[in-house]
Amino acid sequence: MNVSERLSLTAREMPGKDAYIFQGERTDYRTFDAKVTKFASALEDAGFEKGDHVALISGNSPVFMIGLYGALRAGLSVIPINPTYTSKEMKYILKNGDVKGVITLDVLVSQLDVVDDELDVTHYFVADTGADIDLEAFTISPKMKSFTKAVEQGSASFTPPSLDDDDLAVILYTSGTTGKPKGAMLTHKNIYSNAKDVATYLEISEEDRVIATLPMFHVFCLTVALNAPIVNGGTIIVIPQFSPGEVFKAAKEYEATVFAGVPTMYNYLLQTGDGQESTFENMRINVSGGSSLPVSLLEAFEKKFNVRVSEGYGLSEASPVTAFNPLDRPRRAGSIGQNITNVENKVVDELGQEVPAGETGELVVKGPNVMKGYYKMPEETAVTIKDGWLFTGDMAREDEEGYFYIVDRKKDLIIVGGYNVYPREVEEVLYQHPEITEAAVVGEPHPEMGEAVIAFVVSDNPSLNEEAVIEYCKKELAKYKLPQRVEFMEELPKNTTGKILRKNLREHLQQS
Repeated sequence: MNVSERLSLTAREMPGKDAYIFQGERTDYRTFDAKVTKFASALEDAGFEKGDHVALISGNSPVFMIGLYGALRAGLSVIPINPTYTSKEMKYILKNGDVKGVITLDVLVSQLDVVDDELDVTHYFVADTGADIDLEAFTISPKMKSFTKAVEQGSASFTPPSLDDDDLAVILYTSGTTGKPKGAMLTHKNIYSNAKDVATYLEISEEDRVIATLPMFHVFCLTVALNAPIVNGGTIIVIPQFSPGEVFKAAKEYEATVFAGVPTMYNYLLQTGDGQESTFENMRINVSGGSSLPVSLLEAFEKKFNVRVSEGYGLSEASPVTAFNPLDRPRRAGSIGQNITNVENKVVDELGQEVPAGETGELVVKGPNVMKGYYKMPEETAVTIKDGWLFTGDMAREDEEGYFYIVDRKKDLIIVGGYNVYPREVEEVLYQHPEITEAAVVGEPHPEMGEAVIAFVVSDNPSLNEEAVIEYCKKELAKYKLPQRVEFMEELPKNTTGKILRKNLREHLQQS
């Protein structure tokens, strides 16, 4: 079984059930599945063969959903790309990923046009957004095909090629927070197993209406808000771009039952004045991932909206989910939860040996969701996957009851005078300050101590100063963990999924 086959099965079991709602328009499973089949047929007619690579460059929309499932049904490997990337960033992935075809939007054609002569792309399937763009003016015009016409004119009787579990389904390029992006190769088994296991663990059913406002090109949304609902016949409420107002509106209008977001989204939802307890009255579960959710934020959100927030953990290389707080018992604030169905997490030392409960080590993961490897990077693969275990690079600990806690990224560890300082511990204290809305901590070279702790904060109070922040931290932190300096910013740098970019903060320190 794979996600494309599962979609067809869902369409047969509940053809009239809403598959997704986009800009007020409802599309049932029968119609969605038919469009997927027709697009798969159009890809075959254009000369694409099983195993070819196609890039999918689109925001949250039916174009992304039909493009993804249609390409998978045709036996192609899909490379989702962030549509906000520059031409240079897109070019690297398109070249490195050996892309033969691109599914995209008319508003992005100009970016692709300037790099096409360096690519091996034979066809661009372009979706019309209604923008006033003369596509004939671009040099890649002869390679363009209308996405809409492809879906309309494809054959409904298309017969998909036979797919094996270990065939390559998706290549997910990491966000590139360190160095060049690496392409994590996910098989059909990886993608389907994680969608199924997440749906089982979070009890997602045909009764659920899931808000998809995380970027669909990101693996968190791809699995939790897209594939998992489709596996069990849920309805996806597609929001093109995150805004608190749109989330609140969709939650009330469509009686949403599941919301998936990153900590930054929860922070924005909490800070805006539009939301109230009744906004999420139908919400069965809110899940958080992508980065650690500060405990103070979690508790404030739950109190304001009278909902439960379940934090989990995942990474691109694991399709992505490995752990979530269970639904059948109280969630533990600050914990990423326990092993999800069929996946095993453990904490190991530098020799790869499991450490006792309560001790900190590196989190490693094993299961049917673990990637095949990095595309064209055998050495990196060998370092990351050992004896079937995926080494995540995250420092964690496990308690006596099997709950895991992320301490920090291994590479983000700050060593002050020989003592380990985990940025998250300092950030948790900063987030407790009533006048701080965002916080991030990094290390800076220090001539005597090796490194010093530097805090970056966002505050609505212009009179809050460095001295007051450090004094506040003294109540909670040992002296060596205290920020040596506090810098105030209007906004912290983030990637498109809302993850705070510590790398950019380090660069800021180097430049200043």
